[in-house]
Amino acid sequence: MLKRVRTPCVGVCSASLGDNVCRGCKRFSHEVIDWNAYSEEQRRTIAQRLEGFLQQVVANKIAVIDSECLKTQMHHQNIRFDEQQDPHCWVFSLLKAGASQVLPEEFGLELQGVWREQALVEIKEAIDQDYYALSCAYYDRYIAPGKVQEG
Repeated sequence: MLKRVRTPCVGVCSASLGDNVCRGCKRFSHEVIDWNAYSEEQRRTIAQRLEGFLQQVVANKIAVIDSECLKTQMHHQNIRFDEQQDPHCWVFSLLKAGASQVLPEEFGLELQGVWREQALVEIKEAIDQDYYALSCAYYDRYIAPGKVQEG
């Protein structure tokens, strides 16, 4: 049985300031406003879109070599994460909890390409920026007023 979808809110809402996409949780402004009125199916659809975007962005920078090691370390370090999500999403939770203190190899991770030369704090910021940019691009392409809605 699927567990109830919790709000993706991270307490840093920019939708209330007029942004079409919240810089905190990456939901669209109407999704932030209407969240409590949505059915579980609607919430799950939003959560799946956000997870897909985050997974894609993280995977471009960090490979999960050993997801069991990552899961074990996340529990050992008492880092909150959703075990139902893809392990790449766990990585973002890990980086938010303390990127400056993480040794990737101890968590079953490997930095990819040009990211091998970057500090994890910088990678965390790049992931957040790319995640936001992907959400904005999707909004502009498929949601923005006057645009044709496509499946």
